[in-house]
Amino acid sequence: MSHTLRQRTLAAAIAAVFALPMLAHAQDATPPVDKKNVKQLEAVEVLGSRIRGAELATQTPTTVITAQQLAQTGLTSLGDILQQLTTSGSALNTKFNSAGNFGFPPDGSGVGSGSATLSLRNLGAKRTLILVDGLRWVNESSASGVSAAVDLNTIPVSIIERIEILPDGASALYGSDAIGGVVNIITKRSQDGAAVSYYVGGYDALSGGMTSTGTASLGGKFKRGEFFIDFEHVKQNAISSGAWSQSGGACVPGTGLANCSSATPTGRFIFVDPQNVTQDVTLNGAFPNGAVYPTDFHDFSTADRFNFAPYNLLLTPSKRDSVFASTRYQLTDNITWYLRGLYVQRHSTNQAAPEPIFLGPGAGTGGLADTVGVDVSNPYNPFGYSLVPQTATGGNLILIGRRPIEGGPRIFSQTVNTWEFATGLTGSFSWNDHDYYWDVNFSHGSNSATQTVQGTYNIAHIQRALGPLSQCTGNCVPLNLFGGPGTITPAMLAYIGYIEHDSSANDIDLYSANLNGALFTLPTGEVKFATGVESRRYSGYYQPDAVVVAGESNGVPSLPTSGAYNVNEYYLEANAPLLADKPFIEALNIDLASRYSNYSTFGGTTNSQAGLRWQVDKQLTLRGTWGQGFRAPAIGELYGSPARFDATLQDPCSAPIANAATAANCAALGVPASYSQPNPQISVTTGGNKLLQPEKARTLTWGGIYSPDWAVDTGWAQRLDITADYYRITVRNAIQALDAQTQLDDCVASGNAASSFCQGIQRNSTGNIDGFNNTLRNIGRIDTSGADLTVKWTLPEFSFGRLTNTFGATYINTFSEQTSPGVYGPRKPGVETNDSGIPRWRAVNDLMWSRGTWSADWRMRYMSGLTEDCAGATGFAICNGPGNTHYLGAVTYHDVRASWRVPLALNLVINAGINNLFAKDPPVCLSCSLNGYDASNYDLPGRFTYIQANLRF
Repeated sequence: MSHTLRQRTLAAAIAAVFALPMLAHAQDATPPVDKKNVKQLEAVEVLGSRIRGAELATQTPTTVITAQQLAQTGLTSLGDILQQLTTSGSALNTKFNSAGNFGFPPDGSGVGSGSATLSLRNLGAKRTLILVDGLRWVNESSASGVSAAVDLNTIPVSIIERIEILPDGASALYGSDAIGGVVNIITKRSQDGAAVSYYVGGYDALSGGMTSTGTASLGGKFKRGEFFIDFEHVKQNAISSGAWSQSGGACVPGTGLANCSSATPTGRFIFVDPQNVTQDVTLNGAFPNGAVYPTDFHDFSTADRFNFAPYNLLLTPSKRDSVFASTRYQLTDNITWYLRGLYVQRHSTNQAAPEPIFLGPGAGTGGLADTVGVDVSNPYNPFGYSLVPQTATGGNLILIGRRPIEGGPRIFSQTVNTWEFATGLTGSFSWNDHDYYWDVNFSHGSNSATQTVQGTYNIAHIQRALGPLSQCTGNCVPLNLFGGPGTITPAMLAYIGYIEHDSSANDIDLYSANLNGALFTLPTGEVKFATGVESRRYSGYYQPDAVVVAGESNGVPSLPTSGAYNVNEYYLEANAPLLADKPFIEALNIDLASRYSNYSTFGGTTNSQAGLRWQVDKQLTLRGTWGQGFRAPAIGELYGSPARFDATLQDPCSAPIANAATAANCAALGVPASYSQPNPQISVTTGGNKLLQPEKARTLTWGGIYSPDWAVDTGWAQRLDITADYYRITVRNAIQALDAQTQLDDCVASGNAASSFCQGIQRNSTGNIDGFNNTLRNIGRIDTSGADLTVKWTLPEFSFGRLTNTFGATYINTFSEQTSPGVYGPRKPGVETNDSGIPRWRAVNDLMWSRGTWSADWRMRYMSGLTEDCAGATGFAICNGPGNTHYLGAVTYHDVRASWRVPLALNLVINAGINNLFAKDPPVCLSCSLNGYDASNYDLPGRFTYIQANLRF
């Protein structure tokens, strides 16, 4: 769909809203009321079943979050809100600042700074299915790849009526991706009049980060329909890493400069001199008039490393503007037409330290930079001879590392446009004394992104500027890497620098038709069914800058990606009452479902599930489900071109090696005894695989709901509801690359270059890794199990008001990730690794009070402690756990909020709150990529205070 056509489509949708009074969506449409049969009012559809029926609401462990509960969090991003679920795992959010500078993950998705995703059950965002009004939402694009996950920041919070969350596999009902769970976001259909809202908040202990939101909406009802229109503007300002001592004071807190970069403003030069002595030197300072070797140099040491931390961001700035229009019109008493459209534009930015220039075989890029040296004729060369990249046949240069701080930090700026349009018909009819409901739908979603990168360099120009002076002609300016900070002139920067332009897009077109109702009636009740068909087309592309495609970028290299595929699906679900009105069996129902999916990429797959609901009596309901699931390989995973990801790895062969056996294995692998890893980031080649097959999953859940009569209308409770569920999920044939650190460790442990672990790992003559193949394969397996508990206690109304307390907790019993047969990755309960710690316990307690025009909420969020490997912090005081580990203590956050309905003629409500009331700092994380803490699990340091005014008229 072209840009112009999208604009016209959205304009038509908005025009239709003003022209016709209508409602919102298809899947949850309330049928016309038949006054002769009020049972139709109970015929609702819930997330865990396609069949309408009020009793099905207790068949699966579904959580419902209302618009009021969303507001009580004091957050403006849907992703940030849902990541506070106890069933949620580590996922991308705007506290990450890693897009661009770390490269490309193996799944081809890129890294979307400014976006927020959801990972239910810690299984990854691509294994969580996101629906809006029952229809699939478009996946994000980040201008650095083609993602398989939804950016929740493309869905404005202001348009949400409620959210239904099913943390359970449901592929038999909804198809691919529904392994970790399903989220259905129900949009608002109508509103009585107009409303405006303004919100502003900020951090008291940090400089920056102010967030403001303004919304305006209009809705109404007419004789045969309703409509709703909403505008939202969200602005979030940046916070520099330098604003917090933990993130800005050192590369890894508590370890001095040990993990900082060897690319420094004074340079690092490793070469073999004419006396055949290996030199590892750096400048004593800045020498604007030219340095003299060896007088102006000294041996490089840890103290010379560069602290890149202050240049990063703690919070990425972004601005989101959206317009949403929804309308629904009753064509006849039994047929309704709906139409909705949404446009969201996001501008976001992330920042990294000035881009380092690494040259020579020690750079390990596997590209042009590994072959670049310095000619003797370069006017700034202080050595008096050429530095020629070392190979097996000769050469003397091992590594040059220079941080051109003169060029300023890297700035990654993204513009992301999301379009969504949906229309269809819903209806109902009666036949043979049974009620039937149907709907037909079409939706189109598009997410496109462009990115500009400032502060990056052209390695081909660097090569020319360092090479023979006779070849540096035209606009070429000889480059000075040997003068220290401040000696790379603006003219030099202008020649080696360029502004990078990248783009990507994801599109989905969906057609579906559904029918459900009753087949016949048994003495125990109606046998109900649901059936439907769905056809989808996915397409996407990623187009990097021409300089990047040519392999001439000093940054992370990549190639274009594009692809498309189709899927046609058919499903059938049936629910039958087996027993009713028996002793200890008030109702016993069985639910069976199966879905056949045919993909143009790999063929067909059938997935089924079975569920049992046993209502023992009015107080106790037991339930259980068993299901098959799958996840189809996404565009980036199938068609992703070879690209580079700069992973932070610890090479076991880097001197000094304390273990004699490891030293012997490294020698057997051809690593020189003097080898020292020059850079903690090792370039890993990633890419897709067209031969990938779908992932397969098995899920099992069982539990129950207990609402005791002895807690109804007593002196201490109006009602008490206790819900408990156990889950077990197994994913086989998982699409993933080998964990790079695990593979490297196992390779060294084998001491055999021919072992399966060493395949794809290449070292050059210096011992440095200059090739690491990490493309995707169907090699993984994930096993996880745990339990959820929810207790909702509604107290009777007292003279001081009404109290309600809701407690929810998730316990993760097991989580293991097998990256290849017999090899397990580091992720497990209670362990922090790669910015994705898995707390064994998560819990949230909400205490709510209301009285008259006042209400208040006190929310406590708890995460149990985590343990991580000390890695590069070994030997420092912070590494004080057993077995070379570091412990991240348990954390409890306290959020408070108060609301006051102002006693005026106007309908004005003032809300104010403080998140992280006691200013709890996140624990130090040694293995995390940036800023010294796990941004996927913990809040930013300090209090976040906000105030909001809502006016309806």
